[in-house]
Amino acid sequence: MSVIVIIEDDIAIHSLIKDALNVNEFQTISAYSGTEAKLLLEQNQVDLVLLDLMLPGMNGEVFLQEFRQSSSTPVIVLSAKNDQTSKLELLTNGADDYITKPFDVNELLARIHIQLRHASKESIREQKEIQYKNINVNLETLEVKIGDQPVHLTRREYDILRLFLENPQKVYSRANIYESVWNEPYFDSDKTVNMHISNLRNKLNGNTNHYIKTVWGIGFKLD
Repeated sequence: MSVIVIIEDDIAIHSLIKDALNVNEFQTISAYSGTEAKLLLEQNQVDLVLLDLMLPGMNGEVFLQEFRQSSSTPVIVLSAKNDQTSKLELLTNGADDYITKPFDVNELLARIHIQLRHASKESIREQKEIQYKNINVNLETLEVKIGDQPVHLTRREYDILRLFLENPQKVYSRANIYESVWNEPYFDSDKTVNMHISNLRNKLNGNTNHYIKTVWGIGFKLD
């Protein structure tokens, strides 16, 4: 479960955001000033920051500058300022996104999901290895092992496996897989995708473990 800190001193807006995030199964931490947020972030690991600018004491701009000195956690700024200069300055100074008040909660949720996806992929890129069940993938050498046994994959099979590992809970349609791995528009390439999934399954499922699950009518995901 992703943890999001809400730094917003307006009680009504704060409650609106918190309720929406909790309904969508995010864990939230509440802060009503920049100083309070600094203390909470020293004590908690969070996945994303929602930052109002007009805060009592330390304002949002100062908080952002100080926060960026020690953290790369995504920050979405919430502000009534809608001029282009303010937006560009904040994005230049470390904000990852900017949404103007008043905002639509569904838009905010969509932007949160985008930032969390980007952060997750960036985190995986920084890793040297990915592990899932008994699968171990070395991202530098491209070696794949199940336990201690090497598994020899083609480049397409490796790319499909890595795609699944980057988002273990996601269900990928055949179009998703084809466009992500082949980097081409998807034109009824079910046979191509199915063949590579079948080959990958045969290589991974050499024992009683099953790693790729078919979600009927949709596509595939890690089991």
